[in-house]
Amino acid sequence: MWAVVVAAGGGTRFGGAKQYARVGGRRVLDWSLDAARSSVDGVVLVVAPDRLLDPEPGADRVVAGGRTRSQSVRAGVKAVPCDATIVVVHDGARPLARPVLFEAVIGAVRDGADAAVPGVALVDSVRHRDRGALDRDGLVAVQTPQAFRAAALRSALGTDADATDDATLVERAGGRVVVVDGDPANAKVTLPADLDLAASHLASDEGRR
Repeated sequence: MWAVVVAAGGGTRFGGAKQYARVGGRRVLDWSLDAARSSVDGVVLVVAPDRLLDPEPGADRVVAGGRTRSQSVRAGVKAVPCDATIVVVHDGARPLARPVLFEAVIGAVRDGADAAVPGVALVDSVRHRDRGALDRDGLVAVQTPQAFRAAALRSALGTDADATDDATLVERAGGRVVVVDGDPANAKVTLPADLDLAASHLASDEGRR
């Protein structure tokens, strides 16, 4: 069982590569790597091409990503050993994921799902920009880590299709995706202000690993 940590983005909204920002005395990326390491046998880190030679002791293998998320995940999965039966994909900019969340998605795949994603219920009203209000009942915000039956993920990535969510590609290919309870604290660092929130969680007792 291996994890792919995706950290190749440029962080346009953040104003730079957010995964390398410091929080709690470490890089955001370091927290994400440690979270992934807690539940798997090996970790592939996907970085921007100009970061490929940077030392990354928290990863077993480091590969260059592509222009899109799906291209980066493809590159990471190619570096996963062929005998891995489960692959977990995690965002390098989600430093607050806890081991229990990894265990939940992995457990769902072991129980027969092709993919498992954490989902958090929406608390705000939701509108489509052009089509008006949507019923938020039954809708969830999807997080990482996401776990996959390795064969299903490899097959879904075998095309040139792109998606912002890896489970979407598996579902399009006919795979069964299940949703497990996510963690509202497992926020993705997107804006500079998110670092303060992450630091607060990491400094609290419930945010510690």
